[in-house]
Amino acid sequence: MTAGLSVGLFVPVVDEVVQNWDNVRHLWYALRYRNRPIRVSTSYLFKIYLDGKYLLVRGSRYPNQFQPVGGVHKVTPQGNAVLSSMGVTDDNLVPLDAISYGDLRVRVPGKAIFSFFRWFDTRSGREDAPWREFQEELLATNLLPQDKFPHIMHNYLRREVDAIRYSEWADSLEILVRDIYELVPNRDQESALRQLVASGHPDVIWVTSQQIKRRGAVPGQPHSVEVSAHSKAVL
Repeated sequence: MTAGLSVGLFVPVVDEVVQNWDNVRHLWYALRYRNRPIRVSTSYLFKIYLDGKYLLVRGSRYPNQFQPVGGVHKVTPQGNAVLSSMGVTDDNLVPLDAISYGDLRVRVPGKAIFSFFRWFDTRSGREDAPWREFQEELLATNLLPQDKFPHIMHNYLRREVDAIRYSEWADSLEILVRDIYELVPNRDQESALRQLVASGHPDVIWVTSQQIKRRGAVPGQPHSVEVSAHSKAVL
């Protein structure tokens, strides 16, 4: 009877921990790294999949590399006020310009990392839709016709939160966050996407899952296309 009671109590506790694992992990980080800054970069990516291939676009900062449509979340002035109260500061790795202004790419005091993610999960004071990057990367560039995409439908697939690690590039502990969305095109939008495939535009490639996994390499062929490592998130 005692054993049965113990199991009955244990199972719900384990279930609760599993469901809230990210919160538990971030609370542990806040305790373990309380005196160290942590670089956090949050972004969203679009899975655009048609006829067995994925759409990737040429990177703006790394023009020799192709990657999914998407980018870093933006923060509102209200969100900035909340972050400032936590002691969060701007990241200094990417130059602050018209493109990067307001990016949620920041340095968080270790002791505040749990509070940061609690705020992030509220979706308040930050960008919470993938439309901006879709518009900037595919419509403003005339890769797709704006009259066929006055709006878009999409599915939210998942969030990926990397375990904390030391980044030599950032010379800091780092956590990367990605929200993954899937475009759900209507019939006219599918037609426009197929026209983009047929155009052979140099700023766009359509690749298989194997090409993404191989970073653009195709066995037996010269490695002429470089696919970003984070492209695997849309598979």
